[in-house]
Amino acid sequence: MRTRVPRAGLAAAAAVSLVAGGVLVATVATGSAQAATTALGSNWYASAPYDMPLDNNPPDLTQVMSATGEKAFVLAFVLAENGSACAPAWDGGSSTVSSGDSVGTQINALRAAGGDVAVSFGGYNGTKLGQVCGTAAATAAAEQQVITAYGLHAIDLDLEEPEYENTSAIANELGAAQILQANNPGLYISVTIPGTSAGTGWFGTQLLDEAKTLGFTPNAFTIMPFDGGFSGASSQISALQAFNSILTSTFGWSSATAYAHEGISSMNGRTDSAEYFYQSDFQTVLTWAEGVGLGRYSFWSVNRDRECSPPDNNGTLSGSCSSVTQNSWDFTKYDAEFAGATPPVTTSASASASASASATATATATASATATGTGTGGGGSCATAWSASTSYSSGNEVSYNGHNWTANQWNYNEVPGGASGAWNDDGAC
Repeated sequence: MRTRVPRAGLAAAAAVSLVAGGVLVATVATGSAQAATTALGSNWYASAPYDMPLDNNPPDLTQVMSATGEKAFVLAFVLAENGSACAPAWDGGSSTVSSGDSVGTQINALRAAGGDVAVSFGGYNGTKLGQVCGTAAATAAAEQQVITAYGLHAIDLDLEEPEYENTSAIANELGAAQILQANNPGLYISVTIPGTSAGTGWFGTQLLDEAKTLGFTPNAFTIMPFDGGFSGASSQISALQAFNSILTSTFGWSSATAYAHEGISSMNGRTDSAEYFYQSDFQTVLTWAEGVGLGRYSFWSVNRDRECSPPDNNGTLSGSCSSVTQNSWDFTKYDAEFAGATPPVTTSASASASASASATATATATASATATGTGTGGGGSCATAWSASTSYSSGNEVSYNGHNWTANQWNYNEVPGGASGAWNDDGAC
């Protein structure tokens, strides 16, 4: 789930040709005002964190690169122009995507300093190109305009609601990615989808099945293990392990091969659902990821990778700061480490303070669970009563028939204790 503010757009012409096997391939004129640059190693695109270049107080990425050692960033998000046209626009607005726009200026400055970018199509909410472009070829033609305009070596498909639940739109996006992969040799492609405690949900497994049917393999299938009842690094690692099992069963890969095509995109500090991920959590996941050979390690977002005022932002969410105690760009440094760089040393004690805050928060949550009876064994106060007309996400707590229950998946009108298994019994309350 990515909080976003609407913005900009483009339209340009492309041709479609038929190649062997009857596959439609979008072809675009090679002329571009954006001179192509030498690609970075794939380790950099695999480590690139997300940044909104037009909203949420965009940071100067050349300064972030200098302070962290991170060389690549994923710029978010390109959507359908004005929410209806099969043409790419920043945040689904109406401004033309071109090498001379304000985003192009930021890209040129970063490249001049030795860095590079990927561009992400999609995100949470908004109208995606796959929803309005009638075919995979048309979707590819629209997305190729962005690749050509900025001379891109990497793209990301952030496939979330509402497109995530639209099978034809997902088929368009994955089919387009396959076309772009063929037409742009060496193009790094990541596919990013929501995560659950089970790895990913029903729509995620359907997306993987579609990719298998197409014979499409991106550099990484990435899950976002946050905004779903997650708590700390261990819950994210558990979800990544579960997702690994889904990848092995879907594609017939070994566990090692699956991990090499698997990624995580986390959220630093406070999430939309009031989960908290501290520097210590990022370090724990990073250590585990490097140990299993995970293919991608990213997070949302660089805009938020700085301290609020006050540091906890009064317990609220912000798109331009993290709501936890930190030094500027603390979280981006973990991405640089994943790429193999050694970030500049941080001299402040903020990271230690945040790790301490993480431990305190965990202890507080444990004490609270014990006091309210939401932990195993129960005996405390009852949570809010379950309602048949309310949808629940993994981690939500309710009471029903004198017991507290915790959802282990998204569900609607699933009675706690019923045959669906959507609820875990936490004991009497």
